Parts: sequence; structure tokens; C-alpha cells
Amino acid sequence: PILATGCTVVFKTSEKTPLSALHIGKLIKEAGFPPGVVNILSGYGSAGEALARHMDVDKIAFTGSTAVGHKIEQYATESNMKKVTLELGG
Repeated sequence: PILATGCTVVFKTSEKTPLSALHIGKLIKEAGFPPGVVNILSGYGSAGEALARHMDVDKIAFTGSTAVGHKIEQYATESNMKKVTLELGG
């Protein structure tokens, strides 16, 4: 839905599973998306923290642990009160 509304996406992978997202990136490129519409970022938690704190990021969606989810909420609140969607635990 986000791409259909004209927004861009930064997809930060887990440091444990970067190759699956890179394969998705290949499919996105083959589908003809313009450069810069879908951006794939691999890295550790510090990369996710930078995204959550960035003033130009308007929304964060996170799937992962409860502990990291609480940090994401904190970072988002301390920056620009961005919207946050969390899927935690499991």
C-alpha cells in the first residue's frame, strides 16, 4: 500500500538475514520500480536506531523482539513523534 500512495521505502534487514532482502531487491528492480523508490539497507541495530531517530522518516514498522520494540518507540518519540507499528514477540 505504501508504494501505491507514492511514498518511498527504506527496508532495513535483520543482520541475520540480509540475503533474502537483497533477493527481494532484485525482484523489485526486475519489476521496473524507479531507482530510489525502494531502498534496502543491511546492518546492525545501530542502522535501525538511526532510521528511528531520523527527522525525515515519518513512519517506522518493526517486527522483532519486545525489548527492541520499546527502544524503537523511545527513539521515535524523542525525534519527531513519528508513527510506529510494532509486531513483537513470538
